[in-house]
Amino acid sequence: MKHYYFETIPLVPPRPAIFRRLGYRRDATRIGAGLSREIEGYLTEAQELIALRGTARRLSCRIEPPARVLLAAGTVFESRKLVRFLKDAGELLLMGATAGAAVMEAIRADTSGGNVTRGVVLDAAASETVDAALDWITAYFRQLLRREGKALLNSRFSAGYGDFALENQRDMHRLLQLEQLGVAITPTCLLVPEKSVTAVTGIIAL
Repeated sequence: MKHYYFETIPLVPPRPAIFRRLGYRRDATRIGAGLSREIEGYLTEAQELIALRGTARRLSCRIEPPARVLLAAGTVFESRKLVRFLKDAGELLLMGATAGAAVMEAIRADTSGGNVTRGVVLDAAASETVDAALDWITAYFRQLLRREGKALLNSRFSAGYGDFALENQRDMHRLLQLEQLGVAITPTCLLVPEKSVTAVTGIIAL
């Protein structure tokens, strides 16, 4: 099945989501003008530091209840919750995205004592922006699939959620060839740079 690479994903940090992650509530939190300007400045810096890249791959699959998903590439995912999630799918869409290394270097420098407030804002911005990159990828595929009379499921599933063990991240990393985006995987199945994510969703007939 075709492998897709997105060398740039044209997104700006999603401010409402970032402020929610920072703990601000419109009806309950008041931010002074000075702090508001400071945060907005850091968000502008975050946009300059984040280099969003992504990849995706379509694979046919066979669902074997109660807990096996067999991929055309020969990989097997074992998870009862994933089987229930994908029960109507004949194909999978695997997705991955990364915010890049530069923003993580800045976060580490700031949170180790450089500027903790800036580090917290950059961290929130990178987390929400890379998550939004997966939304961007799914929107891209919804357009393609509509022409085929197909659609994506409305949500996605990630390794480490429920009984879909984090160890499945190794297969996700391999199948998506994330090393081509500069993303490595540790022996404990964490992605590096840290602000990198993978997910799977199902493709169904309309």
